[in-house]
Amino acid sequence: MDNNGNRLPIIEALILASPEPLSSRKIIEILQNTSVSEVDAAVTDLNSKYLSTNSSFRIRKLAGGYQIYITENYSGYVEELFTRRRTQRLTRAALETMAIIAYRQPVTRVDIEMIRGVSSDSAIRTLLERKFITLSGRASTIGRPLLYGTTDEFLKYFGLDSLNDLPRMEEIEELLSEKEPDFQQTLAFNTDRSATEDNSLPDQDGHADEPAPDEIEVTGNEMADPEAEPDADDVGNSIEPLYQSEENSDQSLERTGGKG
Repeated sequence: MDNNGNRLPIIEALILASPEPLSSRKIIEILQNTSVSEVDAAVTDLNSKYLSTNSSFRIRKLAGGYQIYITENYSGYVEELFTRRRTQRLTRAALETMAIIAYRQPVTRVDIEMIRGVSSDSAIRTLLERKFITLSGRASTIGRPLLYGTTDEFLKYFGLDSLNDLPRMEEIEELLSEKEPDFQQTLAFNTDRSATEDNSLPDQDGHADEPAPDEIEVTGNEMADPEAEPDADDVGNSIEPLYQSEENSDQSLERTGGKG
């Protein structure tokens, strides 16, 4: 570009003053005797100048045109400035509807609702009001239903130059699969005895759970041979409480005069 030095500030001023992404065609209409390649070269030179001076902004191609944007290092400050003016976020239903329209446009309302499984009238109305979608004609099927497609406002909202920049479905599925947790790796199987002791805590009715058979502590007497003859001392020890219980019962009857 022979006169690039003279055209640079003009192209820079046009892009900076435009509220919308400025296409090369619009620039050529104003700056005559300039080709598309020359406009592209001028933008490249401007970005090189911004980079060399460590400027906080660059020029990017967005929605088929050029637009000034704040670099990532400084975007947080600008977002803080416009926090109160930030537009309301889209609902999940609106995002689902817009995704279907973006990937399958032109598409009818019936097709959208068949995919989502619910009515989409409210979501479509919201997207039309936000100018993210527009009517793109009528289908040739019975009743000739309306067809919906995305707009340049949709591209600007998501920072896309064209629909070709939309992520492929394979990329989305791969991203989602990477975020799904692996339960087999996160589940911990506690085999410590301390974990089983918690099972003896009372339940809602105040009753403690019975210990599992393999958790019952076995004493030395219980490990004896069940078919062995009982020891005499053991028999005496087991009968003695019975006699004591009967004596206590007789003494109680004597005190009450034998009233039962």
